[in-house]
Amino acid sequence: MSDQLHPMAPHHLPFYLAPGSGTDTLMVVMGVFLIGTVLWVGTLYWKLHSLPERMAHKSQKLQFELVAVLGLISLFTHMHIFWVAGLLLALIDIPDFGTPLRSIADSVEKIADATPGQDEALMEAGPAPAPADKPDVARKERSHA
Repeated sequence: MSDQLHPMAPHHLPFYLAPGSGTDTLMVVMGVFLIGTVLWVGTLYWKLHSLPERMAHKSQKLQFELVAVLGLISLFTHMHIFWVAGLLLALIDIPDFGTPLRSIADSVEKIADATPGQDEALMEAGPAPAPADKPDVARKERSHA
């Protein structure tokens, strides 16, 4: 075959057409661009998907774990309602009920002067004897009658 152009073909071909022999430069550039764009979009997707977890990271441990589980469920099921629920849960501050209740329990324990396990020892020992200095209520009622 000859390398001559057809007499009807233009003598100057556009730059985006590949030459008869050699590498198609535009295809290589577009392939690199496609790979870069897919990696960039994937990174953007992962950052957006982990947004509720990053928001809930500064909150309580239980709330963070719930948001993380909702994020995983939405990732594996492709149901966006779980992601939206996790985002809403991350935005809402759940009040801390545990700390005040723990403080109340500690205070009641101090008031009662009880230690953990002391109640079990008292139950095994049986009923406490009545003090000798206090008169029996039943004896008082009989004496008045």
